[in-house]
Amino acid sequence: MTKMADNTSSVEIVEGCRLPVLRKNQEHEDEWPLAEILSVKEVSGRKLYYVHYIDFNKRLDEWVTVDRLDMKKLQFPKKEAKTPTKNGLPGSRPSSPEREVRKSLDLNLQSATAPSRGKTLPTPKRKVETVPLATQVSPATPVPSLPSSAEASQASVFPAVRDTTTFKAREDHDQLSSLTTNGTARRLIPSQPGRKRKANCGGTDEMIKVLQYNKPQSASVFLPPPEDSQDSSDGIPSAPRMTGSLVSDRSHDDIVTRMKNIECIELGRHRLKPWYFSPYPQELTALPILYLCEFCLKYLKSLKCLQRHLTKCNLRHPPGNEIYRKGTISFFEIDGRKNKTYSQNLCLLAKCFLDHKTLYYDTDPFLFYVMTEYDSKGFHIVGYFSKEKESTEDYNVACILTLPPYQRRGYGKLLIEFSYELSKVEGKTGTPEKPLSDLGLLSYRSYWSQTILEILMDLKPDNGERPQITINEISEITSVKKEDVISTLQYLNLINYYKGQYILTLSEDIVEGHERAMQKRHLRIDPKCLHFTPKDWSKRGKW
Repeated sequence: MTKMADNTSSVEIVEGCRLPVLRKNQEHEDEWPLAEILSVKEVSGRKLYYVHYIDFNKRLDEWVTVDRLDMKKLQFPKKEAKTPTKNGLPGSRPSSPEREVRKSLDLNLQSATAPSRGKTLPTPKRKVETVPLATQVSPATPVPSLPSSAEASQASVFPAVRDTTTFKAREDHDQLSSLTTNGTARRLIPSQPGRKRKANCGGTDEMIKVLQYNKPQSASVFLPPPEDSQDSSDGIPSAPRMTGSLVSDRSHDDIVTRMKNIECIELGRHRLKPWYFSPYPQELTALPILYLCEFCLKYLKSLKCLQRHLTKCNLRHPPGNEIYRKGTISFFEIDGRKNKTYSQNLCLLAKCFLDHKTLYYDTDPFLFYVMTEYDSKGFHIVGYFSKEKESTEDYNVACILTLPPYQRRGYGKLLIEFSYELSKVEGKTGTPEKPLSDLGLLSYRSYWSQTILEILMDLKPDNGERPQITINEISEITSVKKEDVISTLQYLNLINYYKGQYILTLSEDIVEGHERAMQKRHLRIDPKCLHFTPKDWSKRGKW
């Protein structure tokens, strides 16, 4: 590896420089992606460079030595002339190439979600690439924009056939034509004022017959991969894509928060490598290992301090009420006001693995639901989600996290399923706070797909007639918000237009993929084991 290391004596690498850096990809092969130098330090007489791989997730950022840098392609940061800002004040911030490339994009990528008042707030996220509905279905199946409807319409099912099972769905929600797969407003098909519509298409009270094909056909199933995911053989995203930073607006970042500041965390029997910055006290960031009590989550600077703390810590489970237990899995409900210290420590830990949220110390408006696994030593934290006590946007999750040692074992979907079980008890529909992280998006897409397909496949014919269901009914059964139901149907490419009405088509690939996925899903929430009484927080003053 003689990669121009000799040139370092004549060329000084400064923060903001860009150049290719050697790293191993997922196949353990060498690659040289372009990276930006965020920081330079000297340890034992040797320079180390903290690099961010352009268009890769920030969790892959790392310190590298000079022999991994390709000095031949070094790009120095461009200096920007002072220009007046919209406030009339001069702006002297130097521009990095990344900001220049994305300057025009950032204007359109701001999230419409109102920020949360509590511990964690979402920051804007890059827009997910979506395929309009008209481009997802077969050319032989025209899909005009959906007519508005005063009431929920119904869907009927074609008789079971070997290769397809088809559902007929009349219009249920007047927003369907302006939704993308992540729920953001966007017109799918431009209106055509000169185009004549079929008489049957706009009707909502009249039952429309669907012609029985001699040879049933359906739109070919095309699952457009979202920006933050990859497709699996089952048609459900199963692994996060490695590219794509979740922080789209770099003006909110400074050089400190863009860099991981904790080297390693010891939590019980696990040692965790943080992915992102977390605002632990400055004096702890220089330690090789940060020690956490796995029951109260207090942070300590040494193993000796932890051992002394454990002799005095009486907790063997999270504080709060245990509202669910089945087997070794339990859920505890924690009030952010009554257990402020625990809640703040939990958010500090979670921030190590969540980049798209901004940490705040006001936990009072939040409830925390911590999932644990029980053994003879106590209840060990597996993951958690938080939710606002009062949400004007019908959010049933603010932050959600499965700790890395427990990922890819079904616990993420279990957390999501539990959040919707709480919504069912509350008699509400819910949706997660946006933007979702890449792993969060994968889990929610998969959960929504499996839940909706489960309902559609369980529909039985009624007196020889095709079973009928509305999107409103799917939403009421699952507590999934209507917008999420519609976006999932679009994402799975189930919605088609035929003979003046909307039909849902389940292909054999979708059915088989769903059955394979459900066989792997062993962990499920049992509603009988849930002991939860919702509170009306609006009548409780300051809680």
